[in-house]
Amino acid sequence: MSRTTVATIHLGALRHNLERIRELAAPAKVMAVVKADAYGHGLERVARALDGAADAFAVASLGDGLRLRAAGHRQRIVVLSGPDQAGDIAEMQRLGLDAAIHHESQLHWLSETSPTRGRLRVWMKIDSGMHRLGFAPERAATVHAQLATMPGIDPDIGLMTHFAESEVFDGERTRQQIERFRNATYGLSGPRSLANSAAVLGWPDARADWVRTGGMLYGLSVVDGKSGADFGFRAAMTLSTRLIAINTIGRGERIGYNGLWECPEDMPVGVAAVGYGDGYPRSAAAGTPVRVGNRCVPLIGRVSMDLITLDLRDAPEAKVGDRVVLWGPELPVEIVAAQSGTISYDLTCGMTRRVLFVEDDA
Repeated sequence: MSRTTVATIHLGALRHNLERIRELAAPAKVMAVVKADAYGHGLERVARALDGAADAFAVASLGDGLRLRAAGHRQRIVVLSGPDQAGDIAEMQRLGLDAAIHHESQLHWLSETSPTRGRLRVWMKIDSGMHRLGFAPERAATVHAQLATMPGIDPDIGLMTHFAESEVFDGERTRQQIERFRNATYGLSGPRSLANSAAVLGWPDARADWVRTGGMLYGLSVVDGKSGADFGFRAAMTLSTRLIAINTIGRGERIGYNGLWECPEDMPVGVAAVGYGDGYPRSAAAGTPVRVGNRCVPLIGRVSMDLITLDLRDAPEAKVGDRVVLWGPELPVEIVAAQSGTISYDLTCGMTRRVLFVEDDA
């Protein structure tokens, strides 16, 4: 029996989720965010599934833009961190990438850019309150004017910002950020992009000309206490393995490293071939649900590198070789993340190289 942890990527779910985003955001164009290896789902795989459907792809680095071009994708590709050094600009021009511009150092590099390789399309990023990357709002008009005079820059300059807590639908911070962005860009030409996944759902005023959606594209929740399915999205990843042992353990015996869980009675304990060496979180607490066959059973004991242990008292029909689902359409990854003190993005991005990736069209 093959001892393989499998991440199944549901290509049909990706396409469904993009169409759902398009419906919610219309008439805005959709920038599909495929950074971090498409949130762990596979950069080239996801781009291929969405080729011709997404209006643009967004990545974190020049290297990802190169990978997409090498795979044959001709859509607009936006590098969200822009050039990291002066030498990146010529490569971005060669590849026809868009660059987010957020810092004075980048302006200096751009001022020396030649148009002979083609004009670079840029997005001027404004720090409306995230305080991570971007120009101060009061600098927006000046920077926009600088960019407009540079011969190597496309005159159609995009304007973007990023929200700090758009998942709080009744919060003041996002409302303030929208207002700051509007004030800062008043009278400036160019397409606007404010909304991330959560803002598409909860902040209609932020949808503007382009939305940049990551989490929802993969069916991941962007709101605490909710799953992607609660908003009409489908999980794009199922993580599964097999049950490799069932042992009867006596009352009072302790399970796993450091004996953190004690058997309350004589009971069947299942062992599944997955652990933090595959990307399943070591921090998952006892009681975290796992599906064995058609039943949910609780995790018990500490997650180890290669194995987890399961309380099978509610699954008396379980047998060695049964499929074990760690998360997927039937068991939202958000539930596992909450039990592990993290978020769903962290889990899907955390798959390791020993996990086998397969595709289906569901």
